Amino acid sequence: METARKYLIKLCIPVSLVISFLFLSCSASFPPKHETDVKAASTSTAPTRSELENATYSGFEGIAEIKGPVPLIDGQWEGPAYSRDSAVRPVLNLLGDFIITGDLDGDGLDESVTVLNLSTGGTGQLLYIAVVSRISGAVRNVGTKFIGDRVQIRGGRINKRSIFLDVVRAGPSDAACCPGEIATIGWTLEPAGMLAPVIVTDTPSRLSLQTIAATEWVLRKWTWNEPAPADPAITIQFRDGQFVGSGGCNRYFAPAKEGDMAGDVSTGPIGATRMFCNDQSMAAEQRFFAQLSGIKKFGFMLGKLALTYEREGRLEVMLFEERNPRPQ
Repeated sequence: METARKYLIKLCIPVSLVISFLFLSCSASFPPKHETDVKAASTSTAPTRSELENATYSGFEGIAEIKGPVPLIDGQWEGPAYSRDSAVRPVLNLLGDFIITGDLDGDGLDESVTVLNLSTGGTGQLLYIAVVSRISGAVRNVGTKFIGDRVQIRGGRINKRSIFLDVVRAGPSDAACCPGEIATIGWTLEPAGMLAPVIVTDTPSRLSLQTIAATEWVLRKWTWNEPAPADPAITIQFRDGQFVGSGGCNRYFAPAKEGDMAGDVSTGPIGATRMFCNDQSMAAEQRFFAQLSGIKKFGFMLGKLALTYEREGRLEVMLFEERNPRPQ
């Protein structure tokens, strides 16, 4: 979990605060299919999260720290330390909060698509998309592809046997730490095990508060590992230059202003209605208002809206989900 926390912090903070927010061809060997190599009906479901966390992954050619297939145990692999006097080592994590399923190879059975994060000890966070299939009862990684360094994932889907990711990545004028280009990227799974790029015609745009304006978001986590209350729901939406929503009891509004770098944001004084609710709801609302008043950065993490805020001299992240996700 500490590794996940480090990943999250690196994904969400500007350079001045030591923050870096979350096509090289990489492929894995695709097992040949024969008439007898059929996914049995009893094991026809897509690989589960637990299976993904304990699978072996390939496709990291060009990464000196990885010499061959990587077996994960409970979603993580740690390589040897770089030197006898150093504790720094390469670490590969499966980001299990992001799993999409669908039939990519046309056999009528679903594959699982997930994301791997490779940290080699520096500020970079190398993301890979990985396809895992169930073949003759065995779970196998049948394709892996490099996504990019410190790419933020807004969402993903499988459509017409192709994988599509909506991302925020570094554009031509962006530093690697602070991506600001919004794009959709995609791949198809070829029989040889290659994930071949799909041309997406949408013109890249720039990250701004308008990116989140059409969506109402529901608070799910106060921090990366602390769940928020489900009821009453605390919500946020950007509209007409303000953050608006429900604090769980009262309706609120707070002016929002973007900064010089992509994803920078600050809020003005928070105004709210004056209803009274039970003590638990009022306490949650006051905490939310305090955290909202200290936000420094907005972006995305594995399909969730991430708001980085400062509290007691530390940087933390609130995570929100779409209230009514649009059909993929």
